[in-house]
Amino acid sequence: MRAPRWRPNEHVDRHSRADDRAVLRIRPAVAPVPDALLEIWQADADGVVSTAAGSLRRDGWTFTGWGRVSTDEDGRFSFTTVKPGAVQPDSAPFIAVTVFARGLLNRLFTRAYLPGVELAQDRLLNSVPADRRHTLIAGPDEAGLRFDIHLQGDDETVFLRYPGHHR
Repeated sequence: MRAPRWRPNEHVDRHSRADDRAVLRIRPAVAPVPDALLEIWQADADGVVSTAAGSLRRDGWTFTGWGRVSTDEDGRFSFTTVKPGAVQPDSAPFIAVTVFARGLLNRLFTRAYLPGVELAQDRLLNSVPADRRHTLIAGPDEAGLRFDIHLQGDDETVFLRYPGHHR
């Protein structure tokens, strides 16, 4: 079952195989956040990060690797995009996710890793304590991949800080 208010991120050729696409849905587990904004940034299927102009005004065919969507009243949203490839030989495919929401003094950064054998070689993922890594890994479901973001609590998603990003 797809989340309400289906909003596509990038054009995916309707003739492409289902296993070439990724459907990413992020849902809160406890208290929905009905007015959050999420952005994704990712490489293409070959692991190349696009430098194509036009992320905000798409032509419907050029893959930009970027998308933005708001959550619905139940805190859900979804993206349809290509499955990203690994950007480096020693990394696993992932989709970078940024969360904007009321009550947050600054945006939050995380990653949604795709399940697979490459996870064992990813340096960033393996730098996270083993009992917390699962918060960064999307799991398969009937519509594609499911990735729950928990803003707080026992199963809080691991959030990242990048150089130049202040708390």
